[in-house]
Amino acid sequence: MHASHDVLIVGGGLVGASLAIALDRLGLDVGLVEAAPPGSLPAVFDERNLSFAEATVNALGALGVLAKLRAPTGSIRRIHISRRGDFGRAVLEAERYGREEFGRIVVARDFGEALEARLAELPRLQRYRPVRFVGLADGDPDWRAIRVADGAGERVLRARLLVAADGTRSGVREALAIGADEYDYGQTLFVTRLRGERAPDGTAYERLGAEGPTALLPRGDRHYGLIHSVATAHVEAVAALDEAGFIARAQEAFGWRAGRFLACGARSLYPAIRVLARRTTERRAVLVGNAAQTIHPIGAQGFNLGLRDAMTLAELIQRQLATGHVDCGADELLERYAQRRASDRERTVAFSDGAARLAANDSGLMRPLRSLGLFAVDRLPSAQSFLVGGAMGYRGEVPALCRGEPGGDVRSFGGRA
Repeated sequence: MHASHDVLIVGGGLVGASLAIALDRLGLDVGLVEAAPPGSLPAVFDERNLSFAEATVNALGALGVLAKLRAPTGSIRRIHISRRGDFGRAVLEAERYGREEFGRIVVARDFGEALEARLAELPRLQRYRPVRFVGLADGDPDWRAIRVADGAGERVLRARLLVAADGTRSGVREALAIGADEYDYGQTLFVTRLRGERAPDGTAYERLGAEGPTALLPRGDRHYGLIHSVATAHVEAVAALDEAGFIARAQEAFGWRAGRFLACGARSLYPAIRVLARRTTERRAVLVGNAAQTIHPIGAQGFNLGLRDAMTLAELIQRQLATGHVDCGADELLERYAQRRASDRERTVAFSDGAARLAANDSGLMRPLRSLGLFAVDRLPSAQSFLVGGAMGYRGEVPALCRGEPGGDVRSFGGRA
């Protein structure tokens, strides 16, 4: 007999694990296929600094994950945007919008440990680890079956709904024959922890430049999280720099608004690419998170977008169960999911891609236009509301858990977000 589940999630990273926790609240039989063995975190839980929008903080708080964080988080009370070589800057203040903060900075490793602690509390969850997804298996119309392998060989798992949460190079997406469009921004992100002469004061900086953004994020340990973008042609040379050389380069790209940079930790490298699945659903299958869309990290939208994928799916399944229909993979449910996610996905991808291209364009004609845009964002409430709404995770139809409410009508922030 094949092992069967209501929902089978392939991928135990940030989005997949969060979805498993959300579905467990509904009393469902959930399986989670994970590549990492017990006692080990997936590679995604490294020293990267995750910027959690308010909507993400709301959802993870409701799921009991934030309470499991052992390390302090950093509060984002203002956002400072500027571009090297251009006039003007835009400053967004949370207090102006009746908020104490726009969101929080969490180290990916700390978040992974919190997710693991929360997953360990779920008695119904069936975890398959370390297990590797091999491919699809034959199944009848009421089930989606997959083949997985571990040290003992191959086996078949099946579910009413298969969820691909296995990242940018999703094997499930490929097996489902869902194509993806890819764009290489020609940039590599250097990520590290940075110590400055002044401790963070709640300001998240986005300093744009011809090679991409250099972001400085206020961590909770009195350090900054640095994300420094480097053009592909210069990656090897920058990677070869010693600590002092790298700090000098980051200081030159960022400037002196946060004072002098003094020291940094180990550096990790990540390519800046955009990978968009041409559709997000298939028969009894759905893509979430980076398997559905991997976007440029400018504005820190990626994980927040993926979590809204997961929370929307969980919400629609909850509504389906409330009507007495227990089939989590029904065609009509997946159609509603695709419709619900379309607006948020399209707007967020368009914002990320447009901002990345516009910021890196170093032509003389673009400089006055960008400066005018920064001036408008800094002075016009309507322009600020658009940015703030997106930064806080309020785009499209926002899931109830992301709104900080157990239910209720969808709202937008500052009008149309």
